[in-house]
Amino acid sequence: MRNKPLLVAAGLTLVLSVLVFAAGWMFGSLRPRPVPPPTAASVPVDARAIFIPGGSEIDPLRRGVPVDKEGHPPPMARVENTDISRVRNYPMQPPTIPHTIDGYQVDLNSNRCMLCHARANAATFQAPPVSVTHYMDRDDQFLATISPRRYFCNQCHVVQTDAPTLVANGFKDIDTVMALPAPPGGH
Repeated sequence: MRNKPLLVAAGLTLVLSVLVFAAGWMFGSLRPRPVPPPTAASVPVDARAIFIPGGSEIDPLRRGVPVDKEGHPPPMARVENTDISRVRNYPMQPPTIPHTIDGYQVDLNSNRCMLCHARANAATFQAPPVSVTHYMDRDDQFLATISPRRYFCNQCHVVQTDAPTLVANGFKDIDTVMALPAPPGGH
């Protein structure tokens, strides 16, 4: 019983801790705490508005909510699960994912995307196979499996959602630009 003083000290510390906690809980709950009245600045503003360019906004991503106010978050966008690919806007743009990927495991041990999109399985699952560039290393040498730098699909590919556009975009692809008439007096 060489450890008897240590056990007694540990027991007394535990009992004292329980007593201090109980006293703080009992006496702390007797005192009423003042509740500050709501101010106009603390009431959230509806933030579901779409930003219109040319306004007097400081930050367009705040969706019309003044900087000194807090806004309601917009509703969560739903993933479009149509399996219809969107048109790409420029050459080499990574295609978006036209289906949900919730619960897909993509880590060092497993890549769920490759179950359907690997060149060996694509025909079976009627999925587009990944590009041959995904099998190339940084020295343009072909590998037997997906290149480690192309292994994590969500680095480049994202799901399609029905989210509204927050900032107007006037992007025109090269085909549209080439089809426009030449400006007068231009070369």
